[in-house]
Amino acid sequence: MDINKKETNNGLDKALYSYNFSNPQSEEENRVLRETVSNMKDQLAKLTEKPLMIAEVKDVVGDEYIIKIPNGNQFSVNSLAKETIVPGDTILVEQRNLTIIRKIISNKDFDVEKFVIIEKPTIRFEDVGGLEEQIVEIKEVIELPLKKPELFKEVGITPPKGVLLYGEPGTGKTLLAKAVANSTKSTFIEIVASELVQKFIGEGAKLVKEVFQLAREKAPSIVFIDELDALASKRIEIGTSGEREVQRTFMQLLAEIDGFKNLGQVKIIGCTNRKDILDPAILRPGRLDRLIEITLPNEKGREEIFKIHSRNMKFKDVEIKEIIKKTEGFSGAEIRAVCTEAGYFAIRSNRNYVTQKDFLKAIVKVVKAEEREGTDYMQMFG
Repeated sequence: MDINKKETNNGLDKALYSYNFSNPQSEEENRVLRETVSNMKDQLAKLTEKPLMIAEVKDVVGDEYIIKIPNGNQFSVNSLAKETIVPGDTILVEQRNLTIIRKIISNKDFDVEKFVIIEKPTIRFEDVGGLEEQIVEIKEVIELPLKKPELFKEVGITPPKGVLLYGEPGTGKTLLAKAVANSTKSTFIEIVASELVQKFIGEGAKLVKEVFQLAREKAPSIVFIDELDALASKRIEIGTSGEREVQRTFMQLLAEIDGFKNLGQVKIIGCTNRKDILDPAILRPGRLDRLIEITLPNEKGREEIFKIHSRNMKFKDVEIKEIIKKTEGFSGAEIRAVCTEAGYFAIRSNRNYVTQKDFLKAIVKVVKAEEREGTDYMQMFG
């Protein structure tokens, strides 16, 4: 029976060969089939391949490698990798005997881009009203060193590494940071300080390290740390593990700002509403050198901010001076909220233009909403 089967297969092969030889179309179909079978074999091999474990090399002792696997245990193992393995490398090991198979090029423990916002801002200094003095200061500290570093070499001084923007909420700190990033054509990396504190010991410090590594790769860049007081508040003697982990992360931030690795084309902008509770270590010369207070706008500033946020609106019988006087003590975010609410009043009246009455009602609504809802209401308007 087997002999007959073999003879049949041989006969089919001969027939197929003679058919293909005399039929070019069938030969092309046969080639496609062979490629399909080859691809299926490759996919099957990948599916049956044993998974490899990711580990970290802690030390090299002769021909032995001390590795640390994800659960924290350490082992002394051999290596089959062709590359040179050094401490700190991330490697793939066989799960049964933990032999090193190969090295992974990237040794990042986090997908940093999940924790930060990376963008090329489009906001210009012309879009920031009422902050003329602050714009001059931030240009000196951030823009000038990035655009003309040779000036500092000629004078013989080292440019500041960063600035701290502090002041009441809604005064334009983030807008100012984005404007200077746009003017220098820099990558803007925005992160909230509280997100740097991670659940497990040491992870927050690693995340800080990788954020600055990312900033160096994308230089020239600006690292904007919002709500800095969540991480850099004054260190006190508290025995909780959570407080100790915050302090470890904070010390890593200090090391990145003022460590052995030069920041180069990376500048830091910190932002806070509570400068009074910041640790002195972050404010000393050599770290965040320049402190820039972002105050509530004066009458001229409020008028500039009002014109920026209302430049696309249609007016009818609007007295801008009167509106500006009634917004005394308002921040930039509050003035923006007034323009937005005035537009809503016009829409409700089925109009495509805004009147004086709309703005006056909007001012009253913003004041009452703030008293009732607090700062949560203002976050609706950025």
